[in-house]
Amino acid sequence: MTGQAHNPFHIAQSHVDRACAMLELSDAERQFLREPMREMQATIPLRMDDGSTRVFRGYRVQYNNARGPCKGGLRWHAQENIDTVRALACWMTWKTAIADLPLGGGKGGVTCNPRELSNSEKERLSRAYMRAFHEILSVDRDVPAPDVHTNPQIMAWMLDEYETIKGHSHPGVITGKPPAIGGSLGRSDATSYGGMCIIREVDREMNLRLERAKYAIQGFGNVGGGIAKLLHEQGGLVVAIGAEDAAFYNAGGIDVHRALEYYERNAMRLGGFDDGDVISNDELLTCQCDVLIPAAVEHVLTRQNAEQVKAKLIVELANGPTTPAADHVFNHRGIIVVPDILANSGGVTVSYFEQVQNTINYYWSLEDVHTQLDRRMTCAFRSLSAMAAEKSVSLREAAYMLAVSRVAEACRVRGWV
Repeated sequence: MTGQAHNPFHIAQSHVDRACAMLELSDAERQFLREPMREMQATIPLRMDDGSTRVFRGYRVQYNNARGPCKGGLRWHAQENIDTVRALACWMTWKTAIADLPLGGGKGGVTCNPRELSNSEKERLSRAYMRAFHEILSVDRDVPAPDVHTNPQIMAWMLDEYETIKGHSHPGVITGKPPAIGGSLGRSDATSYGGMCIIREVDREMNLRLERAKYAIQGFGNVGGGIAKLLHEQGGLVVAIGAEDAAFYNAGGIDVHRALEYYERNAMRLGGFDDGDVISNDELLTCQCDVLIPAAVEHVLTRQNAEQVKAKLIVELANGPTTPAADHVFNHRGIIVVPDILANSGGVTVSYFEQVQNTINYYWSLEDVHTQLDRRMTCAFRSLSAMAAEKSVSLREAAYMLAVSRVAEACRVRGWV
């Protein structure tokens, strides 16, 4: 998904190395925490609708399970590769730790372009992936969930294939399922809702006066579109939105509900939308706004554009959107960056809630889910903020110090390092 200069796993490792140094961990602890515990790759043949067969590459990385079963999404992307999956599994490990969940970190992926697949081909690929990886997945070992270009329906097909193979019900082995088969209410907007909680807490603590702030959001899928909707409904002015194919800027505010309807109606594309000036996704990142929310893919904020960013607050709802060089620029300029491993942890938190509900066979109301999510996001931010103040470090450095220290402690008491 990226060139060698921005290898996502190398960047993830650099954050781990820095946290280990600041925490004065041993060399053995650092070496153990900067590498996945195990990983698996599979060749997946798939019969296409026209009768031909195509071969896809699938991945699953179990980064660390010292604090509990591995947890992490499944991405379908044309440029998916093992280093991207390793990086995402690494970030998931710190994400579950900073949210103080009894889980580890994992991630999966398939190298494919889902836009080229019919629904029947997607179903067959979902089931084929599960046949390839079912032996390393279980509710007490590793639990997948939706991610980029996967959704509750794909999770439903995967769960059905897993239960067919095992011969009995295992609803907790997959999260992000439709509620009809054990999915949790509030899962679809969990990352967006958690991001809203973080924005509120940052505003409260740092007095940024965001009541009528202007927001720019890159990415208009489940996460980006979801937070655009929530911000719009709570009085925020969304001035810029962007999807893979197009982006728009309107200083007076974009009609978010109309944009969402257009996006859904036009096969998840924004091209042709008419409420704003057409801009590029690169221009979106540097447009006039108070809060920038990258909610698409990794490494969009770089040394090349960091000096031009006008936002005073960046909330990372994408995984790894900021390179270390850009981070350095933002720190120097006094731009507050809420790191991904905290900002977008609402999704995995509600996935954990779904596992709990599946295990006890008792399901919560949407109000209960939102209340518990708000409580955990607020607690996580306050712990991180206290660490940043105590150590005089950035929010990202504090996040990694807090998360790495929790995982390292679990490894030590198990006698691993």
